[in-house]
Amino acid sequence: MFSIEHDFDATVITLVDDQAGPTSEDISVQAFEDCVTVEQFDPRRNDMVRITFTLRQIQDLAAALDLPEGVYRLKPRTAPD
Repeated sequence: MFSIEHDFDATVITLVDDQAGPTSEDISVQAFEDCVTVEQFDPRRNDMVRITFTLRQIQDLAAALDLPEGVYRLKPRTAPD
């Protein structure tokens, strides 16, 4: 299950672990104009853990989800004529 909210400066997606069995903490994905952050509470540390991606890293991650094992470099998109 997930939710989507549009805040003033970000779109926030919350991923809820609602499966049977041991559950993980919810994950919050916040998309800003210049970066994307992923946050999850770590109960062992009693602290929120945050990872920040550049937009280029998010593009690479999205492409990597559909590619086989290997090393890749994305070509920059050219503007349409």
